[in-house]
Amino acid sequence: MAAPAADEAWCRETVPRVMELVSPRLPQRDVCALLAVSPWCYRALVANPGLWEVLDLREMKNAGDRLISALSLARYRHLKVLNLEFAQDIEDRHFIHLKEMSGISLENLEFLNLNACQKISDKGIEAGTCLCPNLQGLSIYWIVGLTDSSIVHITKNCRHIVDLNLSGCKNISDKGMRLIANSYPGLKKLNITRCVKLTDDGLKEVLQKCSSLESLNLYALSSFSDKVYKEIGLLSNLTFLDLCGAQNLSDNGLVCISRCRGLTYLNLTWCVRVTDTGVVAIAQGCQSLELLSLFGIVGVTDACLEALSKSCSHSLTTLDVNGCIGIKRSRDDLLKLFPKLSCFKVHS
Repeated sequence: MAAPAADEAWCRETVPRVMELVSPRLPQRDVCALLAVSPWCYRALVANPGLWEVLDLREMKNAGDRLISALSLARYRHLKVLNLEFAQDIEDRHFIHLKEMSGISLENLEFLNLNACQKISDKGIEAGTCLCPNLQGLSIYWIVGLTDSSIVHITKNCRHIVDLNLSGCKNISDKGMRLIANSYPGLKKLNITRCVKLTDDGLKEVLQKCSSLESLNLYALSSFSDKVYKEIGLLSNLTFLDLCGAQNLSDNGLVCISRCRGLTYLNLTWCVRVTDTGVVAIAQGCQSLELLSLFGIVGVTDACLEALSKSCSHSLTTLDVNGCIGIKRSRDDLLKLFPKLSCFKVHS
């Protein structure tokens, strides 16, 4: 009788305790699988609120129905992160249904990822944002059907946003940017990659009113003028700046950007008007650079590398000078100038 009693104690106490210790290190899908191990494991895991602060439905099929089922469970009452990136079968009707359901609350939700959920429209954004008034981060990458109406709903329903990814939302205009600028003065991260309807006016409002920005992604936006790029110099907290394809950016614009002394990431790929003058200004002003891409800039020479080596050799770990035909330094030369380089590309 002793052996069965010991086995039962092992199953009732030891195994659930081990599962509790191990489960925080596991993917959430594996944690859900552990619920079926035994009734004791189920009770132990469900009683641990920290395990159910994240709901990850990334790339899953029937994600809309799964979402409704999950949020009907008490254990997700304190959900903080909801990931629906590339999820399949998630539509407006699912968020509208959740909005209409009694007892569903996402007041603790801090981050919502809807990246590439192409069946979501402005109506879905309206219903979804109504559910999570304390949202701090929202990513709606490449939902191309969204318009400024979504920005109206976001700014109305979620007053605490500090991280906003609108990459690929091609129908967002200056009107949406003005709403963002007026609603989120404390915004820290903004990604407007390929928001091709934007003009200088919209970006200028954001730069002037969102002075706390730490990360700004303007990848693949070639229509902004050098005048508005100069306004980036107002962002004293900026650490991440992606200007890939900024065809109108000049050395004068870079001189202004060099006032952002905390920059650690700067992508100047295909900024074809830039020369040594602009890069030297960056080297002198931004002495904590860890990544710099000059890919495809024919107007830079070894002189800018010399300037960078004097101020950034202690910090620069990634450097791309591929396509810079004016740079003659070899890979070995670069390693001597920048001993901490772990990733670099030279012109070949």
